[in-house]
Amino acid sequence: MAYSTTIRRHRTREVGVGDHIVGGEQPIWVQSMTTTNTFDAEATLEQIHRLEEAGCEIVRVTVPKKDDVEGVKLIRDRISIPLIADIHFDYRMALACLDAVTPSGRPAVDKIRINPGNIGGEERFKEVVRKARDKGIPMRIGVNSGSLEKDLIEKYGFPCPEAMVESALRHIETAEALGYKLMIVSLKASHVPTAVECYTQYAAKCDYPTHVGITEAGSREYGTLKSAAGIGAILLRGIGDTIRVSLLGDPVPEIAAGFDILRACDRRVNRPEVVACPTCGRLDIDLERIVAEVEEKMKGLKNPIRISILGCLVNGFGEAKEADLGIAAGSGKGIIFKRGVPIRHVKEHEMVQALLEEVERFGEETAPLASYIAKEKQKQERRTLPVLS
Repeated sequence: MAYSTTIRRHRTREVGVGDHIVGGEQPIWVQSMTTTNTFDAEATLEQIHRLEEAGCEIVRVTVPKKDDVEGVKLIRDRISIPLIADIHFDYRMALACLDAVTPSGRPAVDKIRINPGNIGGEERFKEVVRKARDKGIPMRIGVNSGSLEKDLIEKYGFPCPEAMVESALRHIETAEALGYKLMIVSLKASHVPTAVECYTQYAAKCDYPTHVGITEAGSREYGTLKSAAGIGAILLRGIGDTIRVSLLGDPVPEIAAGFDILRACDRRVNRPEVVACPTCGRLDIDLERIVAEVEEKMKGLKNPIRISILGCLVNGFGEAKEADLGIAAGSGKGIIFKRGVPIRHVKEHEMVQALLEEVERFGEETAPLASYIAKEKQKQERRTLPVLS
């Protein structure tokens, strides 16, 4: 990427979730949650497969009753991503999920998520922790502003960041005292400033990895914007090891939104980013058409390349230089820049094709280095066992 500004990531310990490692220097994973009844295994599988196709990397299903535990047993063998059981209110469902196995004999869940504020008290929490410890299955401690423990509400008066962080730390200490350290933590609130402050305070005190999200974000349009504001602010503080964009309705759009937030924050860029100047009276080329054509042509590309398309001769030359590849255009013609250096003069009708040619060349030039880096990382991963405690 052309930009050199880096954000120091909050270094967390690593926790294995299925075949994924969460935390440390691992990718920030994008996850989602199904909206189906889990006991309807076929309907749940259909939705998970659509999520997988969209790029979902970890999926969560709700398990409020025994029939749902049976559904989980039928699902895990038929998906390729880690499966999380989401537990509220009934700690016995957590115990049942931890004991559950698939027809092939593997554990039915790769992680459980519990809400300490509604699990039924400390003793029941301890029982779940002991079972998770004995099974070697990780747990997300999901603190939620809407279900904070009664004594903390009485102490602080309302679910403020200090109360939520104290809840998380309290349960971490309880679990550690029982010899359990396979934990991931979330501190979700619907109020964006509260959520941002929760994660900021937590990161200053603890190194268990975090799952980041804004709860009850809302409809698809506003919920995406609200999640981008909250999750983005947290990511830009270097915090976060998995994320979920919680939207009303079909969960599939959550995946694209999650990756877009990661890409916009420069936390995980796994496909091209195309940026364009806003429309103003100085524009004298068909910028909307050009940008739309470029975006369409580059669908499916995985190059982490930043492309800037500017339709203005006033600021375009300087701004186009900030990208890996850029066009500064006006009066029916333009200049293509490559990492700040002008390389081609093109006419408006040639711009899209010329830019695509340069994208292909750029990929060929950077591929050997990217391949070398990937191979070296794989060597390092083979030399280093995942840290699970």
